[in-house]
Amino acid sequence: MLLIYAHITSARLQYIAQFIFATLHGQQCRITIDSEEFKHHEGPKINYSDVPVSGNELWIKNTPLLFEEGIQPQTINCFELDGTKAFFKTEGGYPFDIFAASFYLLTRYEEYLPHTKDSYGRYAHENSLAFKEGFLQLPLINIWSQELALRIKEKFPAYQVKKDGFRFVPTYDIDTAYSYLYKGLWRNLGRVLRLPHTFFERTAVLIGRKKDPFDCYEWLHQLHSKYQQQLSPADEDASQVERAVVGVPTDRNEQGERKFNIRPVFFFLVAEKSGPYDKNILPHKDAMWRLVKKHASKYSIGLHPSWQSGDKAHLLAAEKRQLEAMAEKAVTRTRQHYIRFNLPDDYVRLIDNGLTDDYSMGYGSINGFRASVATPFYWFNLQADEQTSLLVHPFCYMEANSYYEQKMTPAEALREMTHYLDICKKANGTLCTIWHNNFLGTDPVFTGWKEVYEEFLGIV
Repeated sequence: MLLIYAHITSARLQYIAQFIFATLHGQQCRITIDSEEFKHHEGPKINYSDVPVSGNELWIKNTPLLFEEGIQPQTINCFELDGTKAFFKTEGGYPFDIFAASFYLLTRYEEYLPHTKDSYGRYAHENSLAFKEGFLQLPLINIWSQELALRIKEKFPAYQVKKDGFRFVPTYDIDTAYSYLYKGLWRNLGRVLRLPHTFFERTAVLIGRKKDPFDCYEWLHQLHSKYQQQLSPADEDASQVERAVVGVPTDRNEQGERKFNIRPVFFFLVAEKSGPYDKNILPHKDAMWRLVKKHASKYSIGLHPSWQSGDKAHLLAAEKRQLEAMAEKAVTRTRQHYIRFNLPDDYVRLIDNGLTDDYSMGYGSINGFRASVATPFYWFNLQADEQTSLLVHPFCYMEANSYYEQKMTPAEALREMTHYLDICKKANGTLCTIWHNNFLGTDPVFTGWKEVYEEFLGIV
């Protein structure tokens, strides 16, 4: 048992201590305000206060953040530390207040402060400390945590970090299930008028002579089948066990063969009405029901709330009920369409509607670690100053960012994905990726992306 001494305790300190030690280190920890108990503790111990307490301790001098009330601007001055960045520098026995700095990044503290939004009404990544200081591409909290474990072990050799292993969680957003099929006469005519060069291919698809260019579902299933064993219904339940162990560790046997299951998650947009940002086929169509039901029988699925639901709050509950009817099972996972959400209101809304797992923590404008972490974490609502039941699954790579925002070729995107793969493995974290079915089909606009994804899965 690791013991932490603080002059007072707080919900903030309890939260970040549990994340670093229980989640990342796999160690039990406890906070005490009793200095005599701390002095006589024989196991590993950390003094998180202004002054030394005992002769045998790791002293991390605290900054005010974890003991403050409310949300207020913070003075952030980054400095170089072991090839990375750190902030909240202190003069104690540790170079910076790792608890406060980790809390600031993990809770997305800066997103509660006044900031500029992008053209979609989202928190603009250019505002973020990680982008400004050049560490957006690193899971800095995981890296800091590993260094902290080494420092603890130097003082207390018996301290052991439990390593669950790297995890890979591939996820897919089905924003537009089909390019031409099931859109109706008027939508197809309108598209032909805007895109006359698609007339012959569109006609061939509509009369059944050619496969829809966005229909990659059987190909994707075959790809998953290479790495996925048959899962029992119990494995697919959104149980506490599954939420505690997200994904399955990667390992290889003596012959170098892969030994883990890939457990994909598919997110479906089921808006009742089409709109400028909601272009999926309508949920009452038989084809959409069949598609959802087929995937729900094989994989975990989640709700992709429509753009419209971001403006009309009551639509979220209606879309959740719609998807549950189509899937014939409860839906508790979600990812926001266009990664459009604002803290804390949109996360509160998810909780209020019975959604337990969110996969939106990343940017829809650039790849990287929005919360500077590669491990799922429970959301801490700064406004209420409390940990919530919403488990956040951060993603660091989305192919649409590579293509539309970062203007990458497939080959460049593969190198980018490989960077995130390598860094997540080193950090003993979880690599969560987002792909869309239109990138994995036969649309010539996305030539080469399907092949790159297959190649990437082969090296994970």
